[in-house]
Amino acid sequence: MTDLIVVPQATEWRRLKALVLDSVSSPITKRVYNLGLDEFFAWYGEEPRPGFTKATVSAWRVALEARGLGAVSINVRITAVRKLAVEAADNGLLAPELASGITRVKGVASKGVRLGNWLTVRQAQTLLNTPDATTTKGLRDRAILAVLLGCGLRRSEVAALTFGHVQQRDGRWCIVDLRGKHGRVRTVPMPTWVKVAIDAWAAVAAITDGPVFRPVTRGDQVQTAALSEKVVWQLLQPYAAAAGVPGIAPHDCRRYAECRIMPKRRLDLRFGG
Repeated sequence: MTDLIVVPQATEWRRLKALVLDSVSSPITKRVYNLGLDEFFAWYGEEPRPGFTKATVSAWRVALEARGLGAVSINVRITAVRKLAVEAADNGLLAPELASGITRVKGVASKGVRLGNWLTVRQAQTLLNTPDATTTKGLRDRAILAVLLGCGLRRSEVAALTFGHVQQRDGRWCIVDLRGKHGRVRTVPMPTWVKVAIDAWAAVAAITDGPVFRPVTRGDQVQTAALSEKVVWQLLQPYAAAAGVPGIAPHDCRRYAECRIMPKRRLDLRFGG
């Protein structure tokens, strides 16, 4: 039993795909898995294949490498196909020994490769000071950049941040009981300069509870709803370009916060000048 559920069994394919997507909680991971599985099935149907086997999945990995994809992009696609094999076996559509072989297909090693964009202290400082702090929106955006650079939050966590999360612990400001990826709850230290940026925004916006970051109209009016994670990504782009680091993403700021450039998360960035 090596046949894969492709066009002749489209209903089974959609069902198995749904099972794979339901096995992950992160919306971003769901989106990536969905893309990876669609790509795999499109590739599988391009020409006759020997079946859904370890050799076929290994050939898929070679095809991904030939496209010049990075190790992370390849590995997440391979992971999605491994999960597909497990679901197919669990539903009696693939022999368990074949599924076991597919789950042993190795990903691409990324050892020694520095992935993504890595900001220097100077670049981070320039980025932080790019928003116009004379406007309400500029103060909000500067506070968002401060949280990204100083606390290393994901964009979804930035969007979900509330004033209730910001508390003092042993005389230090922290983001407490933050629910992140896979539902994990953690406490994140908050540098003083990040708290200063949040306080400056909150004072002008006249908000003390609820979502920390909210939409601001063109007339500088603060709305009550929380900012979406998509907006967090979008607002970063023009500031990054103006700071001379175009193309960076919120996760690059997270990487900066966690790298050696910021030992013990105490790098003292400054506002203005």
